[in-house]
Amino acid sequence: MAAAALEWLAAACLLLAVQVACEYGMVHVVSETGGPKGKDYCILYNSQWAHLPHDLSKASLLQLRDWTTSMLCSPSDLPAKGFSNQIPLVTRGNCTFYDKVRLAQGSGAHGLLIVSKETLVPPGGNKTQYEEIGIPVALLSHKDMLDIFKNFGRAVRAALYAPHEPMLDYNMVIIFIMAVGTVALGGYWAGSRDVKKRYMKHKRDDEPEKQEDEAVDVTPVMTCVFVVMCCSMLVLLYYFYDHLVYVIIGIFCLASSTGLYSCLSPLVQRLPFGKCRICDNSLPYFHKCPQVRMLLLALFCVAVSVVWGVFRNEDQWAWILQDALGIAFCLYMLKTIRLPTFKACTLLLLVLFIYDVFFVFITPFLTKSGNSIMVEVATGPADSATHEKLPMVLKVPRLNASPLALCDRPFSLLGFGDILVPGLLVAYCHRFDIQVQSSRVYFVACTIAYGIGLLVTFMALALMQRGQPALLYLVPCTLITSGTLALWRRELGMFWTGSGFAKDLPQPPWAPASAEGPQPLKDAEVVLSQQPPGEAQVKPALPAEQPPELAGSEDVAGVSAQEPQSPVSHAPEPPGLSGASA
Repeated sequence: MAAAALEWLAAACLLLAVQVACEYGMVHVVSETGGPKGKDYCILYNSQWAHLPHDLSKASLLQLRDWTTSMLCSPSDLPAKGFSNQIPLVTRGNCTFYDKVRLAQGSGAHGLLIVSKETLVPPGGNKTQYEEIGIPVALLSHKDMLDIFKNFGRAVRAALYAPHEPMLDYNMVIIFIMAVGTVALGGYWAGSRDVKKRYMKHKRDDEPEKQEDEAVDVTPVMTCVFVVMCCSMLVLLYYFYDHLVYVIIGIFCLASSTGLYSCLSPLVQRLPFGKCRICDNSLPYFHKCPQVRMLLLALFCVAVSVVWGVFRNEDQWAWILQDALGIAFCLYMLKTIRLPTFKACTLLLLVLFIYDVFFVFITPFLTKSGNSIMVEVATGPADSATHEKLPMVLKVPRLNASPLALCDRPFSLLGFGDILVPGLLVAYCHRFDIQVQSSRVYFVACTIAYGIGLLVTFMALALMQRGQPALLYLVPCTLITSGTLALWRRELGMFWTGSGFAKDLPQPPWAPASAEGPQPLKDAEVVLSQQPPGEAQVKPALPAEQPPELAGSEDVAGVSAQEPQSPVSHAPEPPGLSGASA
């Protein structure tokens, strides 16, 4: 057994020894004639040939010589005067990297750039060759070479260097603010809207723009179907990325424009103009005399989505539109989708927790390339012919100058799922806060727990230097915090079943409606609901005549002064959650 273990250890060490050291670096190019400002380009090098300085000020600025008409595979390919104190550009192919760099070093070159029209790979060799060579060798893309000569002409100088990668980029602060802000705002809006709808049961038919979309309660069956669809779509994207990416882009444009309309419509309805209606129209969506201002808002939202769709690959500014549309989409989904119980929250978050971990950490052992399906789909496959990226992420460009930002990942990403899934739990906590009159303690605690989980995700990203499944850290932080708080407050039973405890609440007595609208239940009234089933509860009698304030109020549903109703059938419901699901 010991001998076998030693053999496995030796084989592992041998495997590690023959691996090629792949590192990103930069080539800083300036014009010899004093033209435009210098520019950095990405290079892929192997530090086993020769190390590059980490500071540009310590790198030698040498003449960059275009020798791409030659493969530099034999002495006959060398110029008559050699490459003394120069960095030659040669074409990749026909011989090994060692053959090229040996000839370049023998002719006086202080570095070698190999131009490749294919995917960049690290220039490899063996230990003996590494010891023989003393100049750096790196690969440069053919596209970057053309850009160099286009912007700086043929008389250029270049310096090779490789600055240190920062532990964390400052753009993480922007992503943190956007993510936590979206979760907090969406959770607060969803909870407040749900409670408001329990009072406002009737809407006048002549005001269709005030009709709000009904919330969808998530059931266990819907959770299972959703996860299966996510898994199937992710696998299909992995194998048919170039075909399906445009379908996802189209879906994002439609969904984000709808979300933007939903977020902006409450603000537009407060404007004092544009209230005239267009009744004679054949529009499929606005079928009940829409107002002019709402039509203009719909056109604006569609226009924003179309502009992003056309200019989505403009890295300098298109990410701002994508983030704005993405935040609007997340807010719309948090408002529309509702988890009725903490049991449903736990089921959804745990299933997606397993889904996220599996597709990030387990799938590299199942794919031929050894890459994570989740990371490769989110960042776009390296061999994609379209070079399109999925839009279902918040993205912010890296603010630190680093080879990784220039070469591989110029943006930091956070998927919408890492916002929506914990955000649904935050929304549930807010509804429960209003239900039990707890001064939003659950909402605040869950939001803070989400922020802490996101910080832990960033720390793991910095330490491991690889893509992380954010739900691995967000789900435990939010679930454990919410459950522990409910246990500490002795409300775990009510918190777990959601609204089951609210069905036996006594109806509050009729009272004149105040300017602030219906008042929430007092603590004493909530206590009455917890009496044993055998004990009778005293119900207040309904006054003979309703106060005029109540009859004229639009905040109390289904009650008019002309048709007095009994308090049993038409008393305003206490604020609460939707019915508990099995």
